[in-house]
Amino acid sequence: MQEIETIEELYQVLAQGRGLTGYAVQGIDLSPAERILMESEVKGSYFLGCRISARLEQSLEARGASVFPFIEGLLFNPFRPFLYSAAELYDKFNLEDPQTYDECLDAKILAHFREVGGSSPKGLINSLAQRLHDHSIGNAMDEFLENTVGPGKPRRGIVAIMGGHEMRRGASDYLSVAIISWRLTQLGYLMVSGGGPGAMEATHVGAWFADRSLDELESAVSYLSQAPDYKHELWLSLAFKVMQDYPAPESNLYYSLGVPTWLYGHEPPTPFASHIAKYFANSLREDGLVTIATSGIIYAPGSAGTIQEIFQDLTQNHYLTTGMASPMVFFGRDYWTKTKPVYPFVKQLSANKLYDKVLTILDDVDEIIQYIQDHPPIVAPVAQ
Repeated sequence: MQEIETIEELYQVLAQGRGLTGYAVQGIDLSPAERILMESEVKGSYFLGCRISARLEQSLEARGASVFPFIEGLLFNPFRPFLYSAAELYDKFNLEDPQTYDECLDAKILAHFREVGGSSPKGLINSLAQRLHDHSIGNAMDEFLENTVGPGKPRRGIVAIMGGHEMRRGASDYLSVAIISWRLTQLGYLMVSGGGPGAMEATHVGAWFADRSLDELESAVSYLSQAPDYKHELWLSLAFKVMQDYPAPESNLYYSLGVPTWLYGHEPPTPFASHIAKYFANSLREDGLVTIATSGIIYAPGSAGTIQEIFQDLTQNHYLTTGMASPMVFFGRDYWTKTKPVYPFVKQLSANKLYDKVLTILDDVDEIIQYIQDHPPIVAPVAQ
């Protein structure tokens, strides 16, 4: 089934004179097109969360269309057709007044999410709306990746960097993560993270500066370090100031994807991500994040959340559930063998498994970048 996600696309399809049979129209205000829709063939079509008059809704259903109505009273669209942007989530933010975050869409959705029960929403409509929203975000992310990565597309593969939200701006690890992302973006990879602060933010800072010099990146990180962590009042203001002083290029070669969640609402999403797939359900978010990073995941120092992601990735690689073994790169030998001794256990589990060939632990930034280039994912052999 083909999807229509803008009013312009709707007009283009209707202009062909074949009607909407086999189409799903998603999240559009249909009032401008009401007259032409009253006269179009709509049997076998679907209208998902569109703003629609009672007259048109009755007409569409009478002529064989299926209408999933717009849910009133919500701060978010359960059938949204596109990913979020920082401009949308931080729509009312004024970098001169950090308190204006409370007026932004992101903060309002977070407050509503908590009000209705958080991860255990109260009432059928609230739980249904959140599930529909997350399904729509997953669909929008799939479409974004389909148009961005692969043969004939601008990106050569997807690499994720996982790491702790407490990694401080200005720390050596933060700058190293930013440089890794800066260089991999230049080499043609789409960089992905959990979309929050710390190592996640550093990933998107690196991608944001990919068409600029290393000196400019280092200068920006130094400036950001005045608000070293997300608990600092100016954390968000300094990010927007850097984005203002160093505008992102329009080229889609410098896109990056953040995948945060309202479950961790105390962690604001980084505005440096060009595209934001924000979920209510953290389980869907985590699974999707490790699944899409087929060109590898780099594990910077982190705690429980990062370790959870390591074992989700490990399970997929161990059982080849995605049909391939993708690289697992542990950044920081002492950290992952002594501070959080996860790597020896992962290495033990990988014995005689395909992913052992794409598993490593490294300290050097250049070696990590080279490893990702030299070790593409390994397609699993077809079972006989």
